[in-house]
Amino acid sequence: MSKVLGIVAEYNPFHNGHLYHLEKSKKDTGCSYTVAIISGNFTQRGSTSLIDKWSKAQSAIDCGVDLVIELPVFYAISSAENFAEGAIKILDSLKVVDHLSFGAETSNIEILDKCADVLYNEPREYKSLLSHELKKGLSFPKAREKALMLYLNDIRKFANVLSSPNNILGIEYLKALKKFKSNIQPITIPRYEVGHNDLSYTENTASSTAIRNMIKNNGFNALQSLMPAPSYSILLKNMNAGHIIPDISVFEKEIIYNLRKMTISEISQIPDVSEGLEFAIQNAANSCNSVVEFLNIVKSKRYTTTRLQRILLYALLDVTKKDMVLSKKTQPYVRVLGLNKKGKFLISEIVKANPKLEIITSVKQFMDKNTNKTLQHMLAKDIQATNIYTIGYEEDSWSNLDFTKKVVT
Repeated sequence: MSKVLGIVAEYNPFHNGHLYHLEKSKKDTGCSYTVAIISGNFTQRGSTSLIDKWSKAQSAIDCGVDLVIELPVFYAISSAENFAEGAIKILDSLKVVDHLSFGAETSNIEILDKCADVLYNEPREYKSLLSHELKKGLSFPKAREKALMLYLNDIRKFANVLSSPNNILGIEYLKALKKFKSNIQPITIPRYEVGHNDLSYTENTASSTAIRNMIKNNGFNALQSLMPAPSYSILLKNMNAGHIIPDISVFEKEIIYNLRKMTISEISQIPDVSEGLEFAIQNAANSCNSVVEFLNIVKSKRYTTTRLQRILLYALLDVTKKDMVLSKKTQPYVRVLGLNKKGKFLISEIVKANPKLEIITSVKQFMDKNTNKTLQHMLAKDIQATNIYTIGYEEDSWSNLDFTKKVVT
């Protein structure tokens, strides 16, 4: 069989930078087939997907991906580490993927791999440095970055590696490949022209952040030049239908309502809540009614905005620490969102390579027949996440789309 490329993405939305990454990855690896693991209706940085997961799958298929698989919501909205581990567990379980390609700010994969080695093996000296930095009251990401720089003792070579969002995810992918002893070979593609969170844009290239910001502020004029034609058409269709969810603030009343209902004990069981943060969260929820107000009250040097937004998302979706522990122990199912003819062939090859793998093309059939309670719980949370997501639509806020929507072809 020809070689298979694996990609992990949010495609929120699919833009020209994603197309460049996809096409260059195929060229550099010589792969003839592509599998993309994509987040669903909510994202890793604690926010919403601009358009629904089937629309994202359609964009990917129309732009050259052969098989699109959903990353279950427990992983999709988790820390970079659990996000990467969930995606790599799925890619590795397919037993047909040869290469993993990810975008990064650092073009030298050896630098990223060196960082991944330290973070995976956690030498005693590094752990001591990390503990020392955390005692200064720094957030975990900043403390980890400083400890790693001190341990590697080469500021010039490793400076700013862990402060760049795509590098962070890339290092976590490399860590996960080591952890699961995967044979998948990683490559990195340097980001093209604009940064991950860059709000500026060139003639035909913008980050997903910039595109979402344009839409939120009604700046639609430049969109067509920044996205491949199929992806732009799908985005426009969703905009015209009132099916755009620009960010988590769409659900701020639901989030505050949920937090006000919860006891201190229940808030303490939300993932990422520790060291008495539950008291600050309850105080903020009881004294404000917007996401912006909440973040302004609670954010500090120790708690990043992204971490706090993820906590809000956990509260919205009723995700607990127990759920996250479960996700780390579980081999997830393969939920197919979309595929083309080459994708159908890939599925047949995957079934041959791993006959015991749980592949979902019909949610109803899986929920009716599967007896694994952990996987049932995980999929039920995906279904719930979609049902909550569609509440944010301006029109046609149907529930149970996971049962009624067909696999995109």
